[in-house]
Amino acid sequence: MTDIKSILKDRWGYDSFRPLQEEIIQSVLKGQDALALLPTGGGKSICFQVPAFARPGLCLVISPLIALMKDQVETLRKKNITAFSLHSGMTRKETIHTLSLAGGSNCKFLYVSPERLETALFKEYLPGLDINLIAVDEAHCISQWGYDFRPAYLRIAALREELPSVPVLALTASATEAVQQDICAKLLFRRPAIFRQSFERPNLSYSVFKTSSKINKILEILQNVPGCGIIYCKSRKRTKTLSDLLNMQGIAADYYHAGLNPEQRNKKQEDWLNNTTRVIVCTNAFGMGIDKPDVRTVIHADAPDCLENYYQEAGRAGRDGKRAYTVLLYQEKELEELKKLVALRFPPLAAIRHIYQALMNHLQIASGSGEGQYYEMDLHHFIKQFSLDAQETISALKALEQEEQLYFTEQVFALSKVEFVCGKQSLYAFEKDNPLLEPLIKTLLRHYEGIIDQPVPIMEQSIARTLRISSDEVKKGLRSLQAHGIIDYTPQKENPQLYLIRNRVKAQDLQIDIEAYTKRKEQFEERLDALLQYALSAGVCRSVIIGKYFGDDDAKACGICDNCLNAKKQTLDGKEFEDIRQRLLESIVPSGLPVKDALAGFSGAGKEKALKVIGFLQAEDKIEVNEEGWIRVK
Repeated sequence: MTDIKSILKDRWGYDSFRPLQEEIIQSVLKGQDALALLPTGGGKSICFQVPAFARPGLCLVISPLIALMKDQVETLRKKNITAFSLHSGMTRKETIHTLSLAGGSNCKFLYVSPERLETALFKEYLPGLDINLIAVDEAHCISQWGYDFRPAYLRIAALREELPSVPVLALTASATEAVQQDICAKLLFRRPAIFRQSFERPNLSYSVFKTSSKINKILEILQNVPGCGIIYCKSRKRTKTLSDLLNMQGIAADYYHAGLNPEQRNKKQEDWLNNTTRVIVCTNAFGMGIDKPDVRTVIHADAPDCLENYYQEAGRAGRDGKRAYTVLLYQEKELEELKKLVALRFPPLAAIRHIYQALMNHLQIASGSGEGQYYEMDLHHFIKQFSLDAQETISALKALEQEEQLYFTEQVFALSKVEFVCGKQSLYAFEKDNPLLEPLIKTLLRHYEGIIDQPVPIMEQSIARTLRISSDEVKKGLRSLQAHGIIDYTPQKENPQLYLIRNRVKAQDLQIDIEAYTKRKEQFEERLDALLQYALSAGVCRSVIIGKYFGDDDAKACGICDNCLNAKKQTLDGKEFEDIRQRLLESIVPSGLPVKDALAGFSGAGKEKALKVIGFLQAEDKIEVNEEGWIRVK
């Protein structure tokens, strides 16, 4: 077995492990099941990537996000590490090709979406994959009581029957104690080792501000804190509005959401990573898998609905260990609207059935058909066509997803695909006669493995960068190659795809597990209450509140959040106490003095301190304060 520190240095260039990484790796190498709770940016990937290299075979990585899978596979390949991904958007031919390559090559990592695990094809190839470790990323998705339950994750446990001696490593950035226990139970862990890094981030200053003008407060923060930042919003429209306002004030900003096409999203992301754009204003579609260490501010212009999301998103600040600032802004009416979310997020069965029937009619799916099919889905058009409530519709789709009727996400786009359909001699002759298209052909062949044998996802923008031409020119060239019978080119589908897991049934026959649905509703309400308590808390350290929520009872006061700083301002030393006492007693005439007049000589934090001294003197029976608010010396 290769030394793990040598693997870390040789493959990833790091001289030492981060906290808990080495302990987690050693546990896995001993064949022990483990749950690792590491904060955002805590280096979760290293925990399964290093042990995968320490032994023969490959690591099976189960991940719910197709875009993140592709990013991680691309990152590994840049390091000359063989990796593949297998997800629900792939054809049978593509799946067979990928599984054959993974089993018959030096592949070290196979990323798989949970939906693929129980397919006949995957089971057929599983014995030949030589799996040495199963890594379950975003493991909180397996728990019905977590904030992002995905029923397909429940199928992971079936792998244990096929691979009884292979250890399982579950990884997540945020899970309460109840969810941690549920993860271990659902994954059938045997004597699990649980590794939990402290939820404290000593370099992060947490603050919450109630403000009548959010844009003014955002400008104030960005003017006082130099460096790049992220601003999270709830709606796509709001990301553009805020971005435009910041640009008008001379702050280089851009917006990002799941409704943009892949090229737009990649360009905006690259500009921000390269500091061409200082601030990215985005929905929660932004951030997964992005490792930018020097983010100095993360501002939530709208309150999220749970502390799990807030902690994960705020945690994208200050990964370099230097001081960074995370700010939550709110208005009173906004918190009132959050309380109404419970009913909207969990519509009654009648509403779910109504939306299901509208959806089936919209997609023109006949009763008893549709299973295993993909459908382009313009959610905005659907909602408008049937005069539906947007939030209730999204919630109903989520409920249908959790009941395993369908799968829908706005963050999944089907990329363009290309396959060469001519023979080698024909291709050679064509290149000779069409020298202007030769660079495009060579780029396709060099950069996309397997493109001769099967349709392969491509990115026109990436090809354009390589050839130093525009994306439009690349698309024109691809269309020309198709017209000449050289390739089969399928342009990307920019509308999200809805996948029907089961055939359409009559709306009145649609059933959901009411008991589990009600329990998830109660859990959501509890998470919402915890977020509201965090926002409204005035006297407790923000880090301590977060730590206790996740079961970290050892969290210490950070000293740098808004609540800690306010407490410091109100702390009195002996000399300060004596000075204030003397001033107060000298100001109180024998006949007495209204409290507000006694405080008139103090301002800001001094007034709070003077009130503390009045309370102390009253407790010591040195003064009395009557019902009218007058102070008299005893």
